[in-house]
Amino acid sequence: MAKDTLTNTLGFDKSPKDTRVVVAMSGGVDSSVVAAELVEQGYNVVGITLQLYDHGAALAKKGACCAGSDIHDARQVAEKLNFPHYVLDYENTFRESVIDEFAESYLAGATPVPCIRCNERIKFKDLLETAIELDADCMATGHYIQRKNGVNGPELHMAADHQRDQSYFLFSTTPKQLDYLRFPLGSLASKAETRALASKYGLDVANKPDSQDICFVPDGDYAAVIEKLRPGSVQPGKIIDQNDNILGDHKGVINYTIGQRRGLGLGGLDEPLYVVKLDVERKLVVVGPKEMLATRQVLLKEVNWLGDTALMAKSTWKIGAKVRSTRPPRDALLKPISDTEAIVELIVAEEGVAPGQACVFYDPDSSRVLGGGWITSS
Repeated sequence: MAKDTLTNTLGFDKSPKDTRVVVAMSGGVDSSVVAAELVEQGYNVVGITLQLYDHGAALAKKGACCAGSDIHDARQVAEKLNFPHYVLDYENTFRESVIDEFAESYLAGATPVPCIRCNERIKFKDLLETAIELDADCMATGHYIQRKNGVNGPELHMAADHQRDQSYFLFSTTPKQLDYLRFPLGSLASKAETRALASKYGLDVANKPDSQDICFVPDGDYAAVIEKLRPGSVQPGKIIDQNDNILGDHKGVINYTIGQRRGLGLGGLDEPLYVVKLDVERKLVVVGPKEMLATRQVLLKEVNWLGDTALMAKSTWKIGAKVRSTRPPRDALLKPISDTEAIVELIVAEEGVAPGQACVFYDPDSSRVLGGGWITSS
């Protein structure tokens, strides 16, 4: 019998019952279905849920904290399917690694993406290390992204359902992490298929709504969260145009993002104006016509490269570049400066590119993710 016929669905040459899998369980339908599928296939499943924030509120007010209810939902799934489930308190780590940087970035005029940092610094680092300590063969998550075996090892690919694809948020996954991770939902055709599986397994979370906001900003009010984290740091200032003409007042630079049009409080203008720059030092919000938002060159730091050959092996790479999670990859040229710095030249200018966001690289001829970096300026 050929060796590859012994390989189980997770890629190990042993029976499912002898393959231990740690499932990162958020309490949502996606990770719950992953756990249920693996249990049905006979794997030795261990569920872990991270307590990331508001631990005090979760204990003091039953049902008042989404962190608390999510943990409850994950625990219920584990009890129903009869596998061990652990809750790890990562509140301090999460605050230091994700929330504090989020606040500092906004105060510096950037537009951060904390979900990427959470995957990079918490889930795929600390939680993954915990899975290894538990002698797990791999760790599975509910992310919509695909892991495929390539000629040179595991590759990261966009999800089959591009509407649900989460590759933008996972660009900083390293080759070593990718070797250990599994993403069972990445090949599904749609979220409806995931919910149908949840119903099949009789899970109460089958119709649980998707979370839309950043977990520690459940109402989307970033300014209120930052004011609470950094009291007195939000300072009022002026709204000016590109010629330094004062057009109005603002209550704090953090209330604005690059590309914003609504909520500027500027009436009686001949043309619509957009936020084109945030000057934190001078407490200024600079606005201008839409064409001022167009960007062709993007400077990146902390580049993570997942290509088969070294990033510096070529002076220019043809790629697809995604500068917002909601936008499709666009034709671009990647020009490395060092192993961790690069310039991306967009063939067609993009609007609203802002420092603090990510620029993710894709193979222009396939669904493969080639890495990405953090935008420092445009």
